[in-house]
Amino acid sequence: MGYRPAVAQPRTQRPVAPVPPAEVEREELAFEAEAAQAGGRTRRQIVRIVVLLTLVLLSLYVLGPGLVEVFSSAPRLATIGWWWFPLMFALEAASFACLWAVQWISIRSTPWREIITSQLAGNALGRIVPGGGAAAAALQYKMLTESGSPRASTATGLTAANLLTFGVLLGLPVLAVPAILDGAVDDTTQAILLWTLMILLALVAGGIVLVVTDRPLRWVGDRAQRIRNRLRASRAPMRGLPERLVAERDLIVSVVGERWKRALAASLGKWLLDFAVLAVAVEAVGADPSLSLLLLAYFTAQLLAQIPITPGGLGFVEAGLTGTLACAGVAGGDAVLATLAYRLFSYWLPIPFGGVGWIVFRRRHPAAGPAPASAPAPADA
Repeated sequence: MGYRPAVAQPRTQRPVAPVPPAEVEREELAFEAEAAQAGGRTRRQIVRIVVLLTLVLLSLYVLGPGLVEVFSSAPRLATIGWWWFPLMFALEAASFACLWAVQWISIRSTPWREIITSQLAGNALGRIVPGGGAAAAALQYKMLTESGSPRASTATGLTAANLLTFGVLLGLPVLAVPAILDGAVDDTTQAILLWTLMILLALVAGGIVLVVTDRPLRWVGDRAQRIRNRLRASRAPMRGLPERLVAERDLIVSVVGERWKRALAASLGKWLLDFAVLAVAVEAVGADPSLSLLLLAYFTAQLLAQIPITPGGLGFVEAGLTGTLACAGVAGGDAVLATLAYRLFSYWLPIPFGGVGWIVFRRRHPAAGPAPASAPAPADA
């Protein structure tokens, strides 16, 4: 028998079932709803940006004269002895080192180099964008996870470090009790300190309750979950938030609890060494105020730095610190010069170091992509 090539059989196409009109209508309605929701989000983002920029411009307009006065005293920095500047630099560097120690204790699984470079970069970003605290924390978290740090322990550790350092800040006015007892503080300042101490006691009591028992934390998580699901009914409902909060609480306690003394000492050192920079700046201009009143001025400046309108509280800190130093007995011109010297080391100088931190990090982890155009990026120092 001769070879007979196989004849290709014509392919029969399966008939395509027509799409029911109801299904087409549902898809069109779903697409229109999704487009409308995206448009709503875009409009809200635009409104939020416009409002934020308006607040920034208004703040700078109001605080502009104070900033100009502080910056105009820059030539007077030459009247300060040169030996004061290395001392202020060393104290500020030691303050940053204490913050790195707190984060290393809290995260634990990350090498020192990654913590240092990511914190410097995040701190720099937080000082050049409005409301930079959240952006700084987000960038540091992103950099740490890119370096291989576990996401859960990194997020929990950074949260624990921020809560601990802020709690220690609120406790600083306790060191100014001698000034209150001596009557060196006016009634308004005493009222502010009283409210601060009440908030601190409430935070401590609340923290103890949340650590000892699960019920309040589960209640908060349940209420937050219900509110979120009601506000975003069009999205998939959130589940398991109370359990996640309890698990994260347990993680914080297990991470920091074993070495809480060192973490607390490092947090206290972070603030006291930064305060020492201000004390040296005041001493360098020839002023000699009460140390307790100087501490109150520093505490006020740090609270003003938390205002999320201008980057790093720019303008608010200068105006507040200059005024409170004057109330502490420092002459007006000396208060302005001391404020400039302090902010030079605590605010401006860390920004270029953040750029160095970003470059060093990217050389070790180049696969993460190029640096964001906004800048080389609390956690805030």
